[in-house]
Amino acid sequence: MADSTGTSDNGVVYVDLEEGLKRIMHNTKLYVRLLTKFKSDADLEGALADLAAGNYEGAQVKAHTLKGIAANLSLSELYRQTLDMETQIKAGSVDPSVPAAIRHCFSETVRYVDKVIAQYG
Repeated sequence: MADSTGTSDNGVVYVDLEEGLKRIMHNTKLYVRLLTKFKSDADLEGALADLAAGNYEGAQVKAHTLKGIAANLSLSELYRQTLDMETQIKAGSVDPSVPAAIRHCFSETVRYVDKVIAQYG
């Protein structure tokens, strides 16, 4: 079960704190440092810019990288949405609603990451 710090009121898990900490042997200091690094290094806008420009190869590489980071940090909803975006990019057809949806998800993820950092940092 996710810590309430990372779960929205409607049950969407943005940060699965329990799983994230388990992945790094419950080292909260390291997890907070990795979450902080995620905020500065994540390149969602680069992926979406490549997508908008028709550079599907660049968009796929950036989406894949973001998906991996989200998986490693247990950023559950962002992982799910970047997996979906990457799958659509590979298929060569991306639903027009994807950029807005993933921007919203990313924004919410960062909001919950900030809560985790504030609580455990």
